[in-house]
Amino acid sequence: MSCVLVVEDEPAIAELIALNLRHAGFDVELAADAELAQLAIDKVLPDLVLLDWMLPGQSGLQLTRRWRQDSRTRSVPLIMLTARIDEADKIAGLDAGADDYLTKPFSTKELLARIRAVLRRRAPDALDTAVEIAGLRLDPATRRVTRRLEDKVREVKLGPTEFRLLHFLMTHPERVHSRAQLLDRVWGDHVFIEERTVDVHVKRLREALAQAQGAGFIETVRGAGYRLTQYITAPTSDTVG
Repeated sequence: MSCVLVVEDEPAIAELIALNLRHAGFDVELAADAELAQLAIDKVLPDLVLLDWMLPGQSGLQLTRRWRQDSRTRSVPLIMLTARIDEADKIAGLDAGADDYLTKPFSTKELLARIRAVLRRRAPDALDTAVEIAGLRLDPATRRVTRRLEDKVREVKLGPTEFRLLHFLMTHPERVHSRAQLLDRVWGDHVFIEERTVDVHVKRLREALAQAQGAGFIETVRGAGYRLTQYITAPTSDTVG
């Protein structure tokens, strides 16, 4: 289930958007200003952001520029919502880094269509493009996982399930995923297996990553699930056993 962060300072509009998104199957987080939006995105990276241009304090345009300059938030899909209809404003929003631009008033059907379109455009890149975090690199095309340790590159041998699990976690870094969510996204919701199976594969994944000083990538969040952290420090060559 995709998570959408809605940044909108008008409560009635925010709640209406949230209601329709939840009805369409999305998880929704709300933020009423730029400060709250930053706190939300610092905590958990959403799958997509709906961002109002006119916000109290810092504008949505400024927030977009800030996020696009940060490597952690640079690739988060973002749709700007605004009452500004001038072409110059639309160009400014897109140039700042928005993936799409929707002017108010808009229909729920159009909003959902735009969201699906942006997520579809992003999905092929996530599936085909190599991902690298703190020296850990996963390449779907070659099915190889490696970790750079200063002047050395170590290959991490993974089974197919651990590979899919790591790929999902690396393409959704810092987000906490419950066992049920991981079963749905990695195994598929048609597979009827116990949630504890996830623990077994996470343990295997950690053991494999440990061979390249990377067991710390996978964090357990007590009572919630697992996440992959981007803030592990790449070890130096003299620490390699």
